[in-house]
Amino acid sequence: MATLELKGITKRFPGVLANDRVDLKVSSGEILGLLGENGAGKTTLMNILYGLYGADEGEVLIDGEPQHFSGPGDAIAAGIGMVHQHFMLVPVFSVTENVVLGVEPTRGAGVLDLKKASAEVKEISHKYGLAVDPDAVIEDIPVGLQQRVEIIKVLFREAAILIFDEPTAVLTPQEVNEFFGILRSLRDAGKAIIFITHKLKEVLEVADRIAVLRRGSKVGETVPAEATEAGLAALMVGRPVELVVRKDEATPGDPVLTVQDLVVLDDRQHPAVKGISFEVRRGEIVGVAGVQGNGQTELVEAITGLRDVTAGHVYIGGKDVTDASPREIHEENVAHIPEDRQRSGLIIGFTVTENMVLDGYYSRPYSRGIVMDWDEARKRAEELVEQYDVRTPSIELPASTLSGGNQQKVIVAREFGRDVKLVIASQPTRGIDVGSIEYIHERFVEERDNRAGLLIVSTELDEVMAVADRIIVMFAGEIVAQYQGGSVTAAEIGLAMAGASR
Repeated sequence: MATLELKGITKRFPGVLANDRVDLKVSSGEILGLLGENGAGKTTLMNILYGLYGADEGEVLIDGEPQHFSGPGDAIAAGIGMVHQHFMLVPVFSVTENVVLGVEPTRGAGVLDLKKASAEVKEISHKYGLAVDPDAVIEDIPVGLQQRVEIIKVLFREAAILIFDEPTAVLTPQEVNEFFGILRSLRDAGKAIIFITHKLKEVLEVADRIAVLRRGSKVGETVPAEATEAGLAALMVGRPVELVVRKDEATPGDPVLTVQDLVVLDDRQHPAVKGISFEVRRGEIVGVAGVQGNGQTELVEAITGLRDVTAGHVYIGGKDVTDASPREIHEENVAHIPEDRQRSGLIIGFTVTENMVLDGYYSRPYSRGIVMDWDEARKRAEELVEQYDVRTPSIELPASTLSGGNQQKVIVAREFGRDVKLVIASQPTRGIDVGSIEYIHERFVEERDNRAGLLIVSTELDEVMAVADRIIVMFAGEIVAQYQGGSVTAAEIGLAMAGASR
């Protein structure tokens, strides 16, 4: 049995009060949902609990005893385990090798006892219904199984208090349901669990209690039976939030994107996109639904010039851009919001200003031959930060200091801060909060109404159904179904996503 208590936790960074006298408590056999916008202080609070940061004020208690963590090793020794949003796994190692890294069991002469380790991993996997092959290599297994490996890692270290930081951000709907089953089995086995999220439906479904943070402070605590999505959203954001995307019926015009018999290979040179054809017209939003890994990533990369096309053609505004570079695509007035904001959308070590002009630093008004006009760049960054509600103490801070939602807003601001005729957005709201989702969806509708065409690729079925005027479903690299938005149910699309309409 274990009870974790945080009392009066306060943490300050330059220009930011990240946590302001926060109190939290969670006990064995309980799931505490910790809800809040990006930048509300959830992750900072958990990093303090895990020994990654020191609190400026307040204390952490386990079973009533004050704790003083100088690093994650102290937190682990005290029985705390953390599963991070971005997994901490070595891709070329096996499941077992990743699990025991740093606490390797040995036999005579200090030789690594992989057989013993593999047996322990198998035992933990079976006990909690995690179903992971101990000998599988990390880079060969899907994201959902990689997350289970992270869970086994903390259980292997005998953690009694488990912290999950945005655990469903990279999971498919099916994997989310499986993950909730795992959470419940861990709770029923007596673990104390903190489930950090911004997803209202999920916290209502799986949590026993819900605490809400806003701008560093705890602003409420409730139980699912007494809460609603709308009420929690208002508590998170501090105002009523539109959970439904408001838009008039589309009036599509001429095609702005034409994909014709497109074939694209994946990194292993296997066909990922298998001869598909479709159009996106001005003044409409086309949503691409599908479980991750069915060719959507390769499709977007091919359209935006990031991946070679094996066969077929891509036309933008009637111009053949099949073999064009990313810069040439960009100069056709195409906005691209990539799938992975930190790897492909931003240079996180660069400042907000530098990231805002990444796509145009080489041209006027920012470039004067071989010299950058930083005054113009800063002026533009200030305008976009205000216009797109990017919350940052300074445009001179690195993008790494921003929350996920604000990093995404930087990309949206940069891409939409000019005239565009085509928007390609891949997983545009992955891992961001309800307030930022509302804002980005409104920008999509605004661009559509300004006569741009939009292609929105998302594994979030609710998102596709909310924003799209037409829906394409991809399965195994093919288009297996198409629907008009508003005339189809989630169940129908879900069946198509599973390949039932093939």
